[in-house]
Amino acid sequence: MELIKPGTNFDFVGKMRKCLLASGILILLSLLLLLVKGPNYGIDFAGGTLLEFRFPRPLPIEQIRQALQKIGLGKSIIQAAGEGRDILIRVQETDQPLQELRHQIQETLKSELKEEFEVLRVDQVGPKAGTALRRQALLALIYATIGVLIYISWRFEFRFGIAAVLALVHDVIITVGIFTALNKEFTLTVIAALLTIAGYSLNDTIVVFDRIRENLRFRKREVYAGVINRSINETLSRTILTSGTTLLVVLALFFLGGPVIHDFAFVLLVGIITGTYSSIFVASPILVFWQVDVKTKLKPLITTGKR
Repeated sequence: MELIKPGTNFDFVGKMRKCLLASGILILLSLLLLLVKGPNYGIDFAGGTLLEFRFPRPLPIEQIRQALQKIGLGKSIIQAAGEGRDILIRVQETDQPLQELRHQIQETLKSELKEEFEVLRVDQVGPKAGTALRRQALLALIYATIGVLIYISWRFEFRFGIAAVLALVHDVIITVGIFTALNKEFTLTVIAALLTIAGYSLNDTIVVFDRIRENLRFRKREVYAGVINRSINETLSRTILTSGTTLLVVLALFFLGGPVIHDFAFVLLVGIITGTYSSIFVASPILVFWQVDVKTKLKPLITTGKR
């Protein structure tokens, strides 16, 4: 299926300076947000207690919050799942022993709500465990990036590996910046989503790189920037189809999947958009900058024609 007619020649490379400038601004804003505001760590990383209860019928979140205010836990994070019958209560780190806290919450809910319920789960993460998880999550992202660099360098060339890694870092930083700006919680689920979009971004970039390598082999007399532009245009239909269909699935998860996977779907949603953008406007233009001689870097790039 061809959405874009063969022979179409959009001038992607000609717009790369503006796009790279826009990406640089977004990355800078994201880093400033992380430094000034800081990430909103969930219980997985900050420490705390997670309790899950199942009620016979859906209950308003505000009613549960008012009940917990009686014991000073009104600011806890409360989420509904399972058609509203399952209630997740996240309590930040407290000095109370786990069993005492659990008993206090259970008795308060019973007396205030006048409802029978079932305890599905009680998990607690200490501050040391949260710090260790943060470190492991960061290491997972670093190891994934190093693995990408090694793989792309082996399959293509080192310059392709650098371009792919920079595009990957671009996607992750901007996604994290948007997540931080919206004050959403960073949990292990969110880290899993970040690793997922890293893989998605890499897959899309490899398709473009593969076509670039093929065209470089058979179009040796064509200007390098022209080969890059031609390759992006030739894979454009595939990129739109793949990203579009994936986006539809993620949108369904985002709107219909419920609060438990809402943040996971949101990260994927942002990641698919940034990943598709970076494959075209970040990874490929970096190859052009790499190829151009230092003496001619500041000269306008010719995107068509012969040497």
